[in-house]
Amino acid sequence: VQLVESGGGLVQPGGSLRLSCAASGFTFSSADMSWYRQAPGKERDLVAVITSAGGRRSYADSVKGRFTISRDNAKNTVYLQMNSLKSEDTAVYFCNSRFWRLGSWRNYWGQGTQVTVSS
Repeated sequence: VQLVESGGGLVQPGGSLRLSCAASGFTFSSADMSWYRQAPGKERDLVAVITSAGGRRSYADSVKGRFTISRDNAKNTVYLQMNSLKSEDTAVYFCNSRFWRLGSWRNYWGQGTQVTVSS
């Protein structure tokens, strides 16, 4: 299983970024996909989830109305569109996949991509 994030960088407050996570090694369309983030000295927190079937989405309260999670099952890729970015969105963003395999739930993580919101 491999998850490779991209799209992070430095952006000014109020700006936008789109993160991508390219997945391989499992049946992407059967996996719930999530984005988490971890700021320095803080725990890793859930940002957004999109389910495998039906694409049901949920968001952390802090990003509702600003971030949008989506997936392209043909490309095995999940996205996080981030608009109206704030300094408090600065963190390393991680992609997560969760799926059932061989009798148990499996969780996998990408290596993370840095997002810095600063003027």
